Amino acid sequence: MDLILWILAVVLVVSGIVALTRRQLLWGIVLIVVGLAVGPGGVSIFD
Repeated sequence: MDLILWILAVVLVVSGIVALTRRQLLWGIVLIVVGLAVGPGGVSIFD
């Protein structure tokens, strides 16, 4: 389960960075925050 959460978190953060480079500021910030919250190092929503 931890591996799946890490992969999901990485995908969300990378998607957020890509959104920021495309000038979609709000969407990028939301994706990065959700990615950090889902990751095992953050506050996981699955616990």
